[in-house]
Amino acid sequence: MTATGTAPAPAPGTRIRLTAPAPGWSIDADVVVVGSGVAGLTAALRCAAAGRRTVVVTKARLDDGSTRWAQGGIAAALGEGDTPEQHLADTLVAGAGLCDEEAVRTLVTEGPDAVHRLIAAGARFDTAPGSDEIALTREGGHHRRRIAHAGGDATGAEISRALVQAVRAAGLRTIENALVLDLLTDAEGRTSGVTLHVMGEGQHDGVGAVHAPAVVLATGGMGQVFSATTNPAVSTGDGVALALRAGAEVSDLEFVQFHPTVLYLGPDAEGQQPLISEAVRGEGAHLVDADGTRFMLGQHELAELAPRDIVAKAIMSRAHEQGVEHMYLDGRHFGAPMWESRFPTILAACRGHGIDPVTEPIPVAPAAHYASGGIRTDLHGRTTVPGLYACGEVACTGVHGANRLASNSLLEGLVFAERIAADITRNPVPQPPAGAATAAGATGATGATGAAGSAHRDVPLLAPETRTAVQRIMTAGAGVLRNADSLAQAAAALDRLRHAADAAAEAGAPTAGHKSPEPGVEAWEATNLLCVARVLVAAAQRREETRGCHWREDHPDRDDASWRRHFRITMEADRALTIRTTQTAGFPPAVAP
Repeated sequence: MTATGTAPAPAPGTRIRLTAPAPGWSIDADVVVVGSGVAGLTAALRCAAAGRRTVVVTKARLDDGSTRWAQGGIAAALGEGDTPEQHLADTLVAGAGLCDEEAVRTLVTEGPDAVHRLIAAGARFDTAPGSDEIALTREGGHHRRRIAHAGGDATGAEISRALVQAVRAAGLRTIENALVLDLLTDAEGRTSGVTLHVMGEGQHDGVGAVHAPAVVLATGGMGQVFSATTNPAVSTGDGVALALRAGAEVSDLEFVQFHPTVLYLGPDAEGQQPLISEAVRGEGAHLVDADGTRFMLGQHELAELAPRDIVAKAIMSRAHEQGVEHMYLDGRHFGAPMWESRFPTILAACRGHGIDPVTEPIPVAPAAHYASGGIRTDLHGRTTVPGLYACGEVACTGVHGANRLASNSLLEGLVFAERIAADITRNPVPQPPAGAATAAGATGATGATGAAGSAHRDVPLLAPETRTAVQRIMTAGAGVLRNADSLAQAAAALDRLRHAADAAAEAGAPTAGHKSPEPGVEAWEATNLLCVARVLVAAAQRREETRGCHWREDHPDRDDASWRRHFRITMEADRALTIRTTQTAGFPPAVAP
C-alpha cells in the first residue's frame, strides 16, 4: 500500500527491524563506517586522522566492494582548457533536469583537489607517454577528455588498493565479512550505532553491535535487485533498506542506470555480468548492428558517446526493430597492442567467454549498473535521521539527477566522504545521557533495539530462494522498459511475496507452501531486496513520463511542467510507503547540524 502526503506517524521510538537474534557482543567507537569502497574508506581515513575512534564494517573483504570493479575512471576538470563549469554543464545535461545544481557545483569545484589528495594517498593513475601528466580520456556525455584512469581499465582496483593500504597503515579497526542489519537509536531518536552479523570469520562471530554516535553508510548499490547486473553479489540494497527501516527518507530510486554496453551472455544470464567500459567507446569503438551499421550516428551529436540513457535506449530500440537480443561493439580497428595495453581486463573477460575483440565485434546489451537515487542527504551527507550519514552510491546527494554522468560516481564518493568527515569532526563527540539504556542493553528476548521505552516491529524474513523471484519480477516489470501494466504486475507480485512471508511468520509454521526462514545472511539479503524493490516500483509507477534512465513506454516524452520534481519516500511502522513530492528540482538540507 502506498500513501500520499502525510500519514500517521508511528509512536515515538517505534521502528521496524530485521528479525534477528539479540546482539551477543558489542564494541564502542566514535564513528562506524559501513562499506569499504572509495566513499567508506575515504570517510574513515579522514575521521581517524582527526582523532575519532573509527571502525570500518564491510560485508566481504576490505578490498571487495563495488569500487574495485570500476573500469573507466574518475572524472574531474584536470586537463588543459577544461574547467569545473564545463564539467558542471555536462553533468546537468546528463541529469535531465533533476540535478541539484549546488550539489553538482560542489562536486566539480572540489573534485580536482580531492583527486590530487587521492594521489597523495598513494593512488597511481596512468600518465601520458613520455610525460608525468595524468592521461585523460573521454566517456559518454563528456565534451572534454577529463577521465583519469589506472592500469588501463582497472581504475577502481587501483583506488581500492591505495585506500586499503592507507587504512591498514593507519591501524584502523576493521570488521570484515559483516552484514549490517539495523540502525540503533537513543531515546531522542539520534543514531547510536548499528547491529551487524559477522559471517563466521574474524575476531567476532554472530550478531553484535557497534555503538557510535555517528554512522556513515557507504554500502554501495542495489544492482542485485535485477537478474543481470554489473554489480557484485554483495550489492543487495542493504544500506537503503536499513535507512528505510530507521525512518530516513530516500529519493529518486526509480532512476536506475542500465549500462548500455555489458557483455551479452545469453537471455538466461543472471548475476554479475562483465562490463565493457564506456572508455572503449571513448577511445573510438563503434556500436553497430548485425549488418555493421553504426546506428548511433544521427541520433545524438556525440553518437556513441551520448549519455548512457540515450545509448541504452538506442540499443534496445534497434534490437526490438530487428527482433534480436543485443547489438555489437566493434573495436577491431584498435589492434591487439592497444587492446592489451589499454583494456587488458576487458580483453581477458571477453576471451574468457570465447570472444576475441581483436578479431570480432563484442555482443553487448544493457544491464542494471548504478542507482542514481538512494538515501536523501544534504551537502554534508546528513540524512533525515540525526547522526546518520550516507555517501557513495547508497546516497542521493542530488548530483546525478535522473541519469549519472559517466565516471562521476567515484568522484562523488570521494568529495562527499570528505565533507561528511569534516562535518563529523568539526563537532564534539556526543556523549550518551546519564542512565540511558543502549540498544544492546535494551535488547531482550522480544528483540527491542532502542533505548528504554522504545519498541520495534520485526520484519518477517523472506526465504533465501525468494531472491531469484524478486530479481525476475523486477527484470520483467521494472527493467529498462517500463509501463503501467508491467509496473502494476511487478507491484502485485512483490506484495504477494511480502504477504506470504507475513502469513508464515504469523502462523509460526508453513503457510501456503511457505515456511518462515531462520534468520541468516541469505534471508536478510532477500528481505532487503524486497524492501528496495517495493520502493523502486512505487516511484516508477508514480513518475508518468520518460526522463533520464526512467523509460516509460506508455509515457514516452519528458514532461518538465508536471514531473520536474523528486519523490521522497519513507517507510512507516506497518511498512506502508509514504510518498511526498518536491515542487522544484532543488534538494533542501536534510537535517540541521
